[in-house]
This record gives sequence, structure tokens and C-alpha cells, in this order.
Amino acid sequence: MDARIGDISRPGRLAEPDEGISLEELALAARNHGLPLEAMRCDLTPAGLHYVLIHYDIPAADADAWELTVRGRVRTPLTLDMETLRSFPATTQRVTMECAGNGRALLSPRPVSQPWLVEGVGCAEWTGVPLRTLLAEAGVEPDAVEAVFTGADHGVERGIEQDYQRSLPLPVATGGDPEVLVAYEMNGHPLPPQHGHPLRLIVPGWYGMAHVKWLRDISLTDTPFTGFQQAVAYRYRQSADDPGEPVTRIAPRALMIPPGFPDFMSRTRVVRPGQVRLEGRAWSGRAPVTGVEVSTDDGRSWTGTELAPPDGHDWAWRRWQASWTATPGSHVLSVRAADADGRTQPLAQPWNRGGFANNLVQRISVLCARDD
Repeated sequence: MDARIGDISRPGRLAEPDEGISLEELALAARNHGLPLEAMRCDLTPAGLHYVLIHYDIPAADADAWELTVRGRVRTPLTLDMETLRSFPATTQRVTMECAGNGRALLSPRPVSQPWLVEGVGCAEWTGVPLRTLLAEAGVEPDAVEAVFTGADHGVERGIEQDYQRSLPLPVATGGDPEVLVAYEMNGHPLPPQHGHPLRLIVPGWYGMAHVKWLRDISLTDTPFTGFQQAVAYRYRQSADDPGEPVTRIAPRALMIPPGFPDFMSRTRVVRPGQVRLEGRAWSGRAPVTGVEVSTDDGRSWTGTELAPPDGHDWAWRRWQASWTATPGSHVLSVRAADADGRTQPLAQPWNRGGFANNLVQRISVLCARDD
């Protein structure tokens, strides 16, 4: 019998009402780890704790032999090795990056894919060459409308064999706020393999699917890009035949570092009666965070928190904190952020078939117990 690649690649689907996490999803979760929420105490997420989403395999990459091509609708095509890239003036940006599917596993019905809870996030400092610098060096033709980015990771998805590719509209690719980076360092060190060594794209404010890793080619086009990861995946759809809208910028979200200490399996938290410090981080990819509220009664009432003042890192998360007087019994803690555009986090799930941008408020079960 003939073997076909399409036979091993299933279409996207929703889980049945009582269907648990499959072995396939468990394998994805083992490869793609999230941020331990207690690591939000760090302004910068250490590389080994930053969330990871790898679509296919980590490709073999030799920085000494790596080349980035810039071609298509440009006047002077470029082929740049790492030494040449490092010769351009470098920029460092602190950027909070979040997976577009963060929160997917909490949806009902649940889209079958990487089963994120809320830990698909991290904040790092990325150093590299501004993309607009490279495009200015190549000379963008007047008819160019998009920049297409190709990574070295290769695989099959929904029956389509492909390199991972995404595009950005030209105004975003050449813009200065935010300034897109072609990055070669993370937190002052060469990119780790899982984070795109030796070269990746950083698009501040956008969900992680736009930050193409193992970047090897940039092509300017005079028509919109219609590759799989752009026109099929990463779109807000309500039904299988809905063309949907593209996933772009990060919706506002606040997360709390779970207080107290956990039960091993359930992760239910235990605190003692009295004053308990609540703290965490908040961010938005569309406008600055203007406020964070907490609830200690499962969302029935909300109080404001102390939000750290702006520190010049416009695309990074901000610290918040509050004090809670814990009383014996069971409690559900929640937190939500609002940004300057008036967006906030919903109390009911914002459902779509891909499970994207689910910024439903976080809920943490806490048992306040007296000392025995």
C-alpha cells in the first residue's frame, strides 16, 4: 500500500465532551514546557524557565555557517552571516512573549492541540539588529506589502509538509514602535537551541507565533502571504468553514504567583490565617496596562492592587501586589488586568476553534488552614 504524508497528519478537531488529554497531547506538553508561575518573581525569565513552543523539531544549527538571506521585492538582495549581522548597531528590548494558545486546555469544548493552562509566557531581554535596519540596507521596493519569514524547522501539519513561515505587514516590519528585532541573544547570552539558535525574530506585542525561530530567510512580497501558518492556522474561527480573523497582538492578562504552598497533585494552595501577600505580573500587547484587580471570593467582588510604575520597558510585563487577610476555609483567588484601550479580561471564556487568546481570568483554589 502506498504511504502518504497526509495519512499521518490529522485535521484540527475539538475534544469530545468527556475526552481527556490524549497521549499525543501529553507528548506535546512534555516537549513544550510552560513557565513555573513562581518564576514571575524575576523581572527577566531565565532562559530555561521561559515558555517554549516548538512546532516540529529543533533543527541542527551551526552559528559559524549560518546565513540569513533578504530577498524578493528589494533592490539589493543580501546574504548575511552571523559576523556581519553582529557588525550592525545592536538594540536590546525587554519583551513579554505569550503563546497564542495559552489557556487552551481550560476551554470547553477543548481544541485538541498543545494543552496550555496559563503558563505559556515569559519575559526576556532580546538583543539583535532592528529589522528595519536590514530592510533599509536591502532597499525595499515601492510595491512590497509584506515581509515573509522562514525558519529552518520543517514538518507536517494537517497534511501539509512545510517550513515554518509567517509574515508581517510592511508597516509593522519597518516600524519603530514597536521595533521588530532579528535577535541573536537572550538575556545577554547566545540564543539557546530551543529559543531559535542562532537567530530569531522578536515582534514586541504580538503572540509567539510571529516570533519565527531559527530564522534563515526574509522575503519581501508584493502580495499577501497565504502560507499555512498565516492563512490556515492562527486565526479566530467559530466553525470549521469560517475563514476567521488573524491572531496578532496579545490581549491583556494578569497572572498571580500562587500563594502559600501546594498539594503535589491537585496544586491546591495552602496558606495560614492572617496577612498573605498576593503578587504577580500583568501585560498587554495593545496598550499599556492601567490597572490590576484581585478577587478573593471567586469573582464576586474586586479590589485594586498596587501596580509598579512604568519603567521604560513598554513591551514587558509589570509587577503588581496586594495584601489579603486570609480566614479559615476554602477560597478562590482571581486577578484581572485592564489596558489603556479599555480592554480587560473576561469572566466567561472567549471561545474559538483554535483556542487562541483565551485571557479568561485566572482562578486559584486556596485552603486557609490553622496550624494543627
